[in-house]
Amino acid sequence: MEDNIFDKFISQKTLFKNKENLRHNYRPNQLPHRNEEIDTISYNLWEALKGHIPSNMTLYGVTGAGKTAVTAYVCHHLKAKGESMGSQVESIMVNCRQIDTQYRVLSHIGNSLLESYEQDEIPFTGWPTDRVFNELIRRMDQRGGVFVIVLDEIDHLVRKVGDDLLYNLTSLNSSLKKARACVIGISNDLKFTDFLDPRVRSRLGQLDVLFKPYDAEQLQDILRQRALQGLNEGVIGPGVIELCAALAAQEHGDARCALDLLRISAEKAEKEGESSVNQNHVRVAQSQIEADQMTPVISSLPSQQKLVLAAVLLNEQNGLRNVQTGQVYDIYRQACKHIRQNPLTQRRISGLISNLDMLGLVTARTVSKGRYGRSKEINSCIPANINAPEIMKAAEEEMALVFKAAYHHQTSL
Repeated sequence: MEDNIFDKFISQKTLFKNKENLRHNYRPNQLPHRNEEIDTISYNLWEALKGHIPSNMTLYGVTGAGKTAVTAYVCHHLKAKGESMGSQVESIMVNCRQIDTQYRVLSHIGNSLLESYEQDEIPFTGWPTDRVFNELIRRMDQRGGVFVIVLDEIDHLVRKVGDDLLYNLTSLNSSLKKARACVIGISNDLKFTDFLDPRVRSRLGQLDVLFKPYDAEQLQDILRQRALQGLNEGVIGPGVIELCAALAAQEHGDARCALDLLRISAEKAEKEGESSVNQNHVRVAQSQIEADQMTPVISSLPSQQKLVLAAVLLNEQNGLRNVQTGQVYDIYRQACKHIRQNPLTQRRISGLISNLDMLGLVTARTVSKGRYGRSKEINSCIPANINAPEIMKAAEEEMALVFKAAYHHQTSL
């Protein structure tokens, strides 16, 4: 019988009890250090079990602060309690980064209300938006009860298409006859409501819940809980949990980052045939995560932003740090000449530097130069294990010429 290439993996000893329990979309039975937020949200949604309309809510907090996990946890318990009480309560969660137009959100909600025997789905495209909205109302009234509509990463959708969707969804109850609805918006941006129409802001912001970032000790508790569920006993070496938590705490207390670090560290150890995870595996996992996150960001930059980033890197390759906007612009202008592109103005380039700063590719710190005014000190903050020039060359052939060319550098301005 022919050997199968997967046989060696099947016979390999695994460090995992259940790897899925270490992913951030897994819903554990308990959520450490989020009791206050759970109580606030569940107290509001308790109204749904009585057939009343809960207040609309906005949940704020940085990525990985537990907003989505807490909401899914509460909605799961709400549905279970509704079934035991004979109350018709249903939650519908929409990821607005993946489903990112008003039409698609409304059709997704409407299609989630179809019974298994029904086949008349709202099409992916083609209907007028008001027809989709009216069909959604019809289906909600047909089902009856109270609907909790959760819009995850709503700030992304508002920035992309405006607040018409929120206006329509927060107005649902004026059109519904046999059903009720409330909206929960989840945002990573604390200031996203600044972009909303005042009427939408007042309707959506009836109750605000702020999720503070986890600190290192709290992240350790989360990791220990998940490790018990996801890893075999005794496979975590000294300091591994603490290191994963410390590194994630530096990333704004991101529990998702902490879980990814622990899971990938264990995968690295298992692949090497080790019987336990050590701190070196965590360091290797951190490098891999950084590369996985940053590579697509660099490769997908528009051409002009690639040229500006290249100008920063070329200055640093020449031994210059804390370079000023004029120095970046000088190299940028030379790079444009090498590939026969018309350069943008220095003012435009200053704006592109700010964009690179927001993406986490450079730091641009404004400093005072006394009577000479203010200037930016610009440095790359791309980790050493990521080869940004090679990533840009692979994305655009012209970038190979940019990094190969000779430049005249200004040492001071």
